[in-house]
Amino acid sequence: MGIGADGYRALVEAASATYPSEACGLLVGRREPSPGSDDRTVVEVVALNNAWEPSLLEYTDSQAGLGEDPSAREHSVGDRYWIDPADMLAVQRSARERGLEIIGVYHSHPDHPAVPSECDRILAWPVYSYVIISVMAGQVADLKSWRLNDQHQFEPEPVKMMGLSANKPPFLS
Repeated sequence: MGIGADGYRALVEAASATYPSEACGLLVGRREPSPGSDDRTVVEVVALNNAWEPSLLEYTDSQAGLGEDPSAREHSVGDRYWIDPADMLAVQRSARERGLEIIGVYHSHPDHPAVPSECDRILAWPVYSYVIISVMAGQVADLKSWRLNDQHQFEPEPVKMMGLSANKPPFLS
């Protein structure tokens, strides 16, 4: 997945600004399929409100197969995110009007590695890239992209920085 300097900065700013809550949003761009590949290029990062609320717990936990774990009742915007379907539809319409599409979802992990949780995996859709930004003590520490394979397991997706050769973060290629 390719992302330019402006897109990278938008991800970092969103993740830092919402700490210690999870940031979330959508990646709008283009798919550039070729034999054996489905390259994607981010054109726009759309920051959205984290619409997580406790009433979503029953739905997300049932979808994720998490059962009735009493500790699950402690979830908040600090460790969960939810994109309002109306927001997603509005972004999708805007993207289509410009000949683009939603190619991914991003969210941050406050004080946690940029690795998908089991809940992230279960609720993910196979058509999207999933960028996770690790924010440690308010500072972005890592950024990784993930895609689901045919067995619905996340695999790392390389992130190619475009136009950010100087001062590139060490965790990006």
